[in-house]
Amino acid sequence: MYVMQKLIHVPESGARFASMSDHASALVLAEAQVAAARDDPAARLALMSQVFHGPTGHAPRHLPFRRAALSFMRWQARRGVLNRLDASPPGSPWWRAVNERLLRDGCETVALLGGLAGEPSSQAVRLWLGFSARPTGRNWYRAHNASILGGYLEYRELADTESAPERFFMNVALARVLYAHALVGAPRLALGRFAPLGRRLGDPRLGMAGVFLSLRRVLPDRYPLAEHVERYIDQEQRLGRILDYAVIVPRLQRLYEWSAEELAEPRLLELVCDGSPIYAWLPEERDVWRSGQMPFAGRVLERVTRPSG
Repeated sequence: MYVMQKLIHVPESGARFASMSDHASALVLAEAQVAAARDDPAARLALMSQVFHGPTGHAPRHLPFRRAALSFMRWQARRGVLNRLDASPPGSPWWRAVNERLLRDGCETVALLGGLAGEPSSQAVRLWLGFSARPTGRNWYRAHNASILGGYLEYRELADTESAPERFFMNVALARVLYAHALVGAPRLALGRFAPLGRRLGDPRLGMAGVFLSLRRVLPDRYPLAEHVERYIDQEQRLGRILDYAVIVPRLQRLYEWSAEELAEPRLLELVCDGSPIYAWLPEERDVWRSGQMPFAGRVLERVTRPSG
C-alpha cells in the first residue's frame, strides 16, 4: 500500500495526513488539510503556497502563479479576518469560510493529480485541473475566481451577519478579482483602447496583479469595521478610488455578464443589478457606487478607457 506522502508532497505541518492510503478520497484529504490549518492564518498561507508545488513538490510552470494567490490571502491575514473566532479581536466567519473554499479546491486538485480517488467536487476544481494541464494567466483566473465566487455563493447567509461596511467591501473585492481576470481574458472590455496593456497588467505572475488583488489600497487594514460606509469610502486612497469608480464601476454590468459566461456560473448575475453590486447589499442603496467627487484624473481615465461596442 502506497502512503499519501508518495503521492502528494506534504509539508511538515501536514505530516499527520501522510498515513492516508491511495484509496482515500481526494475531497476527504482536502477537507482534513483545511481543517488542520483552520485556526492558524500562517498555516493557511503555507497550505495555499503548497498547492502550487503540485503532487510531487516540483511544479516550475505553476509556481510563479503562487504570487497572486498569496497576495489575495495576505491582506486577509493582515486584517485579522482569518483569526480564530475566539481570538481578540475575532476573525470573520464569512472571510474564513470563503478562504477555506479556495484552500479546499486547491488541495482537492492536488490530491486528484496525485492519484487519489474521486471525481472533481465542483466546477472550480475542474477549472483548477484545467489550469494544472495548461498553466496560463487566463486559466489561473478561471480557477481562482471560480473558487472565490463559489465561496460567495455558498456562504451568503454568513455575509448577512457582517457589518454594512464589510458587506460593501465584499462587493469591492469581488469586482476587483473579476476585473483582474478581464484584463487578461477580455482586455478590450477592461481597458478599451488600451487593451494591449491588459495582459501584462493583469498577468498573475507579475507584481502589477497585486494592485488589483491585494486590496491594501481599498480595504481598511482592520476588522471589524465600525464606522459608516461613507466614512471608509472617503478614506480610500486616491489610486484605489479612481480605479474603482472611474474604471471598474462604469463597466460593472458587462464585467459580471462576461465573468458569468467565462466561469460557467450564471448565478453570478444574481449579484449585480443595473450595473451595481448587490451581494448582501440592497439595490436601493446603490448610491454608494456612484462618486460625486471624481477628480479630474479620474474623469480622464474613465473617458479614455471606456469600452467600445
